[in-house]
Amino acid sequence: MTICRHQIRAIGAAVEKITKPLFGARGFGAASVVTQWEAIVGPVIARATSPERIAYPAGERAQGTLHLRVASAGLALELQHLEPQLIERINSHFGYRAVARVRLTQGPVPGKTEPKKRARGTVAPEARTALAARVGRIQDPDLKAALQALGEEVARTHDSN
Repeated sequence: MTICRHQIRAIGAAVEKITKPLFGARGFGAASVVTQWEAIVGPVIARATSPERIAYPAGERAQGTLHLRVASAGLALELQHLEPQLIERINSHFGYRAVARVRLTQGPVPGKTEPKKRARGTVAPEARTALAARVGRIQDPDLKAALQALGEEVARTHDSN
């Protein structure tokens, strides 16, 4: 909160005044499309994408092209198939048909980090021996190996929690 002439105001009000010209120059009439990106598209897509700008036809503020940076080729392909749903979600956020197309650019997404992978635990030798005894009666070697691996993974997960 900031104090201005003996009144308390939310910082958000001041931030919007500062950022509106910056976002407006990139086609974002409302900064909320950037600040609310995760709420608009969901956490999985938001983690690997970044809206760069919206290019509108001359003199228009509708039917624009959203330029979207995408971290991976696989997600870019999936977003091509999901483009109608993505556009619908973005336009629902704006409240009008602000975006008609999405242009994808593959590359690193600034400021986004990959979720940290959990360290895999180890399986105690006693647990591994007990598990081997349980699956030892299985005749099929592929099934036996698969069940052993599954059991060890369950033991790792159980021990790390």
